[in-house]
Amino acid sequence: MFAEILRVHPDEPEPDRIDYIVSCLRKGDVVALPTDTFYGLAVDPVNLRAVEQIYQIKTRQKQKPLSLLIGSLAQAYELARDTNTMLDKLAERFWPGPLTIIVRAGGKLPLRSTANTGNVALRVPDSAIPRAVVERFGLPITATSANLQGASECTNAACVRDQIGDRIPLIIDGGPTGHTLPTTIVDLSLGPGRWEILRVGAIATHEIVMALQR
Repeated sequence: MFAEILRVHPDEPEPDRIDYIVSCLRKGDVVALPTDTFYGLAVDPVNLRAVEQIYQIKTRQKQKPLSLLIGSLAQAYELARDTNTMLDKLAERFWPGPLTIIVRAGGKLPLRSTANTGNVALRVPDSAIPRAVVERFGLPITATSANLQGASECTNAACVRDQIGDRIPLIIDGGPTGHTLPTTIVDLSLGPGRWEILRVGAIATHEIVMALQR
C-alpha cells in the first residue's frame, strides 16, 4: 500500500491538516514532510517504536542519532544541558534556518533517541509546516532526510513517494523546498569553548566563524 499524500499550504498551513498530521504522530506513524532544506521523516522522538521504524525505513546505522526540529531557542534549552553562549550566538544569527546544532542532551529524551551518544542535534527550520506541527504537537519531531540510505535527498513530495512511498503511511506535499544544499552542522558538545563544523552545507564556514566571534 502506498502512502497517502496530503497537500498542505507551504506558507499558511491549514489548521485542520496540521491537526491530522499531529494525530498521526501521536499514534506512532512516520510522516514525511517538507522543511526548508529537504523533505524529512517526522516521528515522536520519545516513542521508541516510532524511532525504530525510521532506522528500518532508511536502513540507517543504529549509532547515528536523529536530528530534531524544534520551534524556538527556548525549546532547545529544555532539551539540552551544559549549554553556553555559543548556542545563543548561533541561534540568534541562523535560526530559523539551515543550521543544525549538536549539544549535550538533557534528561527529557530517551537514550535511544540519541543513539546512545548523549548528544542531540537541534534545528529551528525556516519552514511554516514543520514549525506548525511542532507547536501543535508540543514536542520536537525528528528530521532525518526522507530518502533511502545512499540515495539522493528529496526536495519534493514526488521524490519521497518514489523512494519510500511503500514504507510510510503519510507524505505531506508542501511543494518544493527552498534549498538544494543540506544543513550545516556545528557540534557544540565538545566541552567549554570548543566547537567543530561537522558538515558544511547551506551556511558557509566563514559565516559560522563570524557569528561565534561576535
